Amino acid sequence: MVYPDNGEREARGFALYVGLGEDAAKAAGVELPEVVSKLKASLAEIAPDATTHATIALAPVGSVGDDLDIVRLALHDPGKLSAQTRNKPLPGQGVDIDISRKQLRIRSEVAPLTYLEFELLQFLVLREGQTVAREAIISHLWEASDEDAPNARTIDVHIRRLRSKIAPYEDIIRTVRGGGYRFDRHADVTIIYGQAPSPDAGI
Repeated sequence: MVYPDNGEREARGFALYVGLGEDAAKAAGVELPEVVSKLKASLAEIAPDATTHATIALAPVGSVGDDLDIVRLALHDPGKLSAQTRNKPLPGQGVDIDISRKQLRIRSEVAPLTYLEFELLQFLVLREGQTVAREAIISHLWEASDEDAPNARTIDVHIRRLRSKIAPYEDIIRTVRGGGYRFDRHADVTIIYGQAPSPDAGI
């Protein structure tokens, strides 16, 4: 295979986008996590030294477009979309989580998040796809000496308040039973990091 380039760069990996909805997977007799696991296992047999990362793209129920297009939009690599997706935008398109300005905009309107609520959202966003324990949230957002530091269950109250302010996209913050919370990006949610990464990004 020839890679068109100027000779100053080299291929270091590849992205494989798979358009397969939950219903289509179930109709084929499998679950999406099982498909991901089998693909990763096959790659491990072909190239044992390869490192992999997989994430399942989420979109609002009723999103219009080809499954593969939805995945590419979620990963911010739209390329050449099909006419179906190009001509029928996703409902609710235009959700921006602006890390650089500490703002969340829904359909261009700034959501009224408090500083703490945005910090909570940012903490989850920067760990996209990871389950974050309540204790980890507390230790990051509150000092141990803070008199108003919440306990693990009080975090649930903070999450409920945050979700109420980001409706109808509250399900980007998923509850992981027994584990904590996880940020899952929709296809129509954009994360803006600005010129420099957030100081929280490396934690």
